Amino acid sequence: MINELTQEKLKDLKLKAIQARQLLIETLTPAGSGHTGGPLGMADIFTAFYFHILNHDPKKPDWEDRDRLILSNGHICPIRYVSMAQSDYFPIDELKTLRKINSRLQGHPHRTALPGVETTSGPLGEGLSQGIGMALARNLDKKDHYIYVLTSDGEHQEGNIWEAAMFAGKLKLKKFIQIIDRNRIQIDGNTEDIMPLDPLKEKYLAFNWNVLEVDGNDIKAFIEAIKKAQELTDKPVFIIANTVPGKGVSFMENNYKWHGITPDGQDVEGAPPKGEQAKKAMEELKTWEEKIKSEQ
Repeated sequence: MINELTQEKLKDLKLKAIQARQLLIETLTPAGSGHTGGPLGMADIFTAFYFHILNHDPKKPDWEDRDRLILSNGHICPIRYVSMAQSDYFPIDELKTLRKINSRLQGHPHRTALPGVETTSGPLGEGLSQGIGMALARNLDKKDHYIYVLTSDGEHQEGNIWEAAMFAGKLKLKKFIQIIDRNRIQIDGNTEDIMPLDPLKEKYLAFNWNVLEVDGNDIKAFIEAIKKAQELTDKPVFIIANTVPGKGVSFMENNYKWHGITPDGQDVEGAPPKGEQAKKAMEELKTWEEKIKSEQ
């Protein structure tokens, strides 16, 4: 059961999500490589999971009754690392080691390197199948935890996703919820130009899933969508979470060029010059943070 979302808690979650974005900029910039757009867009969802939705214990990351959060599109792992650090899985200072040699925080997550990371991911399209395997193991063990799988829209161009979706629908898996980050970008353009996914809702309905749609950057609405998904117990649930890539940084929002580069990594049309990008991003995020703090 998800706890009641009070106004005080909602404000705290909004602030945590903005602070996560600030930590993300501070993490990606010195790393010099990595993904920016997707992680900024998913900050609200990861904050909602780690600080309100998940049944988990950072002090016991392998607790067998924990909910499983599987990140299929592993390239957005910097925002997962940030949320894990914020919730005390490891020290925040360790974020500075992102993509460094021998770091636990690699460019794609490694299951055995960092406690609390459920799967190794990098090649796209595998997370849904991994989640189904975990759900089947859970059922055999007569456990009752939730399986959440985070996927991307570009990744839905992989055939493995649709094989897994068909299989999960056949099995009518309970307590199995997939959330797609529907930001409509991939590394070389808009998903609908490269390989259209719509009508996405109708496709999953045809594969025997329940389907919900939500603004993925609205924390309250997202939590309510998860609660609704938990009430739908007849078959798996697919949540289309519409997000804004680069959310919170004006010159990054909805620009696919920020999919796979970091602040100050290169000059980008419409953005401040290289060397000023991280500073400008932090200024905008700080302004947003002060606005939320001033709200009653």
